Amino acid sequence: MDWYESVFELIDMRSFSNLWFWIALAVLWSSISYWVLGVPWDMVQRARKEQDGEAADDVVDLVRINVNRILHIGEQSGLLLAGFVCFALTVMALLGFVYRNEFAQAMFLLGFPTSLVGLLSLSTATKIRREEPVGEALYKRLSKHRTFTQIIGMLSIFVTAIWGMLQNMTASVLF
Repeated sequence: MDWYESVFELIDMRSFSNLWFWIALAVLWSSISYWVLGVPWDMVQRARKEQDGEAADDVVDLVRINVNRILHIGEQSGLLLAGFVCFALTVMALLGFVYRNEFAQAMFLLGFPTSLVGLLSLSTATKIRREEPVGEALYKRLSKHRTFTQIIGMLSIFVTAIWGMLQNMTASVLF
């Protein structure tokens, strides 16, 4: 066995049988659910406990900064960004599910739910700007956003696991 075969055996190039893909999936969803509109969730919990304190002021400031950032990106390049994301997702879906490219399938199963969370973030940022909640109302809005993000994440992980198992079972039958 030569060096190239050893490397490619160690780094399996098939996505769903690769441990690194599953690690990346877990890290992606744990990071997305931890950072709620760019605010660390532990900071929101600490601010909720303190009620009026430095942590609460920090959360309000971080939410304001990130809401302004998200809405600015949406206003300035939202249409272009939406077009690019739709194009990329369409290409990945076609390559993956029509032409049977496993890497494209894996990227679609990571990218599509992540884009849904992006739309959810844009919607939540719009509601926060419009309503300007403070205190417990702000924490409830962030908590609701996090809950929907986690639901999307759980569904994504479930669908990806089922599809990955199906791909691994059919690949083992074919080879």
